[in-house]
Amino acid sequence: MGMKVLLVGGGGREHALAWKIAQSPLVETIWCAPGNPGIAAHAHCVPIQAEALDELVAFAIEHQIDLAVIGPEAPLTLGLADRLRRHDIAVFGPSQGAARLEGSKAFMKDLLARHAIPTAAYRTFTEPEPAWEYIQQQGTPIVVKTSGLAAGKGAIVCQTLEEARQAIDRIMIQREFGSAGDEVVVEGFLKGEEASLLVFVDGERVLPLAGAQDHKAIWDQDRGPNTGGMGAYSPAPALTEAMVQRAIQTIILPTVRAMASEGHPYRGILYAGLMIDGEDLQILEYNVRFGDPECQPLLMRMRSDIVPFLLACAHGSLDGMEIDWDPRAALCVVMAAHGYPGSYPKGDVIHGLDQAATHSDTQVFHAGTRQHQQQIVTAGGRVLGVTALGDGVADAQRRAYAALHAITWNGVQFRRDIGYRAVARERDS
Repeated sequence: MGMKVLLVGGGGREHALAWKIAQSPLVETIWCAPGNPGIAAHAHCVPIQAEALDELVAFAIEHQIDLAVIGPEAPLTLGLADRLRRHDIAVFGPSQGAARLEGSKAFMKDLLARHAIPTAAYRTFTEPEPAWEYIQQQGTPIVVKTSGLAAGKGAIVCQTLEEARQAIDRIMIQREFGSAGDEVVVEGFLKGEEASLLVFVDGERVLPLAGAQDHKAIWDQDRGPNTGGMGAYSPAPALTEAMVQRAIQTIILPTVRAMASEGHPYRGILYAGLMIDGEDLQILEYNVRFGDPECQPLLMRMRSDIVPFLLACAHGSLDGMEIDWDPRAALCVVMAAHGYPGSYPKGDVIHGLDQAATHSDTQVFHAGTRQHQQQIVTAGGRVLGVTALGDGVADAQRRAYAALHAITWNGVQFRRDIGYRAVARERDS
């Protein structure tokens, strides 16, 4: 008998995970809660929201789930992994205590400080006036962040004092991010190139995935407000083999050991947002789940069956395991709704999905879609992630955009330059 898997979530990351898990000969059945129309091709979608912990636990017990894979951060910070583990269900995803690495930026920064792990200088505040005084003392550029979860949009880079004052106002007075802004972290601005290093963690050991790079800003040339991510590619030229080893030895392993020593061993995927400036390496942020959209190109490149790695993280047995990677590059372009990352319409009919699916070495991952009668319509800010493999980043970029241009809906927006830094590097070399 094959395994029964419960995948929690309904975005682009979860579509990529469902697509990859479905390829495993170890798996018999996948359920996904709540899923989406793209995920429905690989799993049975059940109408349970990702944060409905009681219903998810009851479903897992009733269906005798062998492995639960928790995609988004919110159910992890609410303690879903702990609840499932109490019923002897193997879980890929950290405990509530360990998920604070993302759930509370104040917790993360304090942990890094306690264990002398390199990161930007910072202070945390629960009132606007002292935060503003500190910003005036420090000067700009400076970064103002919500301590709590804000769907990737809670970090505001401020080039002027006026921008910083507005950031404090938006977070702490207007309460644009709700309770996520009860506490703010004000930290020094780090210059350099950002890259994402994701590692499997089994409580004590770590196994790095290939490097990836995300594009946060909404518009070309990294202009405009931050989003949850408008595209990503792998490999990331900034993450050389030597840099990966340095990141693991100086930042990631010390963090994993710190968590274990403080009674919250970390199991699951740990996403390290790194800032690389020449030889200087610092940690910007941790996420406690696969990045979205970094997950999509990474899983396109992963030749190994993913399920043994998910199980090894759950059981504490990563020792000696290695991942087989496709040597080609992969690149994902996010297609978003008009108005995102602000307010946006829903329910626009998406055309051309069948035509895009005919492109070889390309997958269209659904992020914010739903089925309406016989049609697929938009249901989120980030709607689709068109992901392609290619011989180098420039080729992957060309293939992804070729498939993307088959798809259309009213008001679609996307960046036209995903991977531009790596493409320039390839051209220059």
